[in-house]
Amino acid sequence: MKKWLKKIGAAIVTASLLISNLGMVTVSAADSNDFCGVWISTVYSSDYPSVQNNIEGQKQEFTQKLDKLKAIGVNAVVVQVRPKGDAFYESELNPWSAVLTGVQGKDPGYDPMEFMIEEAHKRGMEFHAWMNPYRLTTSGTDLAALSADNMARMHPDWIITYNGAMYYNPAKTEVKEYIRDTVAEVVNNYDVDAIHFDDYFYPTNYPLADGQTRDGDEADARREHVNDMVRMVSEEIKKINPKVQFGISPLGIWKNNSSDPSGSATNGGEGYYSVYGDAKTWVEKGWVDYITPQLYWEQGNAYADYETLVKWWSNLVKGTGVTLYIGQGIYKDVVAKEITEQLKVNEGYTVSGSIFFSARDLFEDRQGAATALKKYYSAVTTTETPVVETPTVIEKKKAYATKSAITVNGVPVSFEVYTINDYTYFKLRDIAYSISGTAKQFDTSWNEAEAAINLLTGLSYSGATSTISSAKDTSAITSTAKLYLDGQQKSVTAFTINDYTYYKLRDIAKLLDVGVTWNEKTSAIGIDTTKGYE
Repeated sequence: MKKWLKKIGAAIVTASLLISNLGMVTVSAADSNDFCGVWISTVYSSDYPSVQNNIEGQKQEFTQKLDKLKAIGVNAVVVQVRPKGDAFYESELNPWSAVLTGVQGKDPGYDPMEFMIEEAHKRGMEFHAWMNPYRLTTSGTDLAALSADNMARMHPDWIITYNGAMYYNPAKTEVKEYIRDTVAEVVNNYDVDAIHFDDYFYPTNYPLADGQTRDGDEADARREHVNDMVRMVSEEIKKINPKVQFGISPLGIWKNNSSDPSGSATNGGEGYYSVYGDAKTWVEKGWVDYITPQLYWEQGNAYADYETLVKWWSNLVKGTGVTLYIGQGIYKDVVAKEITEQLKVNEGYTVSGSIFFSARDLFEDRQGAATALKKYYSAVTTTETPVVETPTVIEKKKAYATKSAITVNGVPVSFEVYTINDYTYFKLRDIAYSISGTAKQFDTSWNEAEAAINLLTGLSYSGATSTISSAKDTSAITSTAKLYLDGQQKSVTAFTINDYTYYKLRDIAKLLDVGVTWNEKTSAIGIDTTKGYE
């Protein structure tokens, strides 16, 4: 633990330098009505990391993923830093995670969580340390397979096994204290914005003793054991640093109303019974700062309708001071397809944001979910950013078909390009298509109500374009369409030619920070995404 005093001092110095050098202070995502989080799962290396025993490779991968998430609109990452009773951080209570090196307990050569927190905060993103309190293995019951410094090896009496896996026993006082101390270690030593637990408490459907029922003494005792742990963790966090939030993401159904009149009008699996998680009590007691129920169903689902559950959880948090985020299951195609509609449902209730499961589905743009989120959050920004309108003077100009050769990153392309008043004008979709897949890629969306085009940076182009040029001299009329870059209105000149909107290449290149070249000898126009605009 000797390095932690140095860490605290370094953090203070770093914060001071950032404020003095940048002249700004990052606004917490939680202070916004548009909290947009994503779960980054490390168990099985599902979302991260894809490489082991490679410090620079892991660092580069994480920062690249942060940049992609930020481009979509994500402002908080919920990173699984304790997937199986192990750690992505320096700890005296938990061994280094095997996910990092392939061997549990092996020092990865750096502090991954310290690095991840720093990189997230650089980008104005919150960092929530996601910890699984009880899980030890996803499969396997051989204690000898764990590292020698694993607490389970030293205290085998703390362990229960079920369905071929091992868990810490929630009924043990020592286990409750160990989990509390594990959280305290992180809150004391790292600049986390929140501690986050998911839905893993008792093993799912862990059997009761013969003669016991799901509402009997043994079941009630299990729920109380979990409640004790939640309360202890909550109190410890607030004692150390009241600014650090504590959030839990329970199963989406507390109880069905067939089990309890105060439950939801649903007919699905109930967290109260299946994992002995009494989320309603956590909210009512104020033991959590935020609750994120996993509402991984679509609208109209016969067993668990999405809006029915949003309404139930919204009513639960009213008057409690507990913030409600919704866990959105975009790993399901049916949910990913309607994610915009689900977010609009949220707008009608006491919902302060969403956390999406999981990062890989955003990276893959499952069913267009990432593109939809980018457009949704950009639209929110657009409506919230007042712009002083100036009248557009409509002019009719001669548009000459440009004969110049055009290259994108050195590769010849064929686009319809026009020269108006000695400037070259390109279709947005041609530029978007040609640089898709590069670091400067962007998508476009059309807002009919606003008569506006929005450029969405960081996303691959989702439209179509023609690779054959048939441009002929014609006439052009000043376009009245508005142009937004990630929700911020921009002032640029545009013309409508043959029902398409054309923009001055240098204006778009400047907005996107893309290099533009002109070869006098060959009369060639070059677009270069490896360079910035000059």
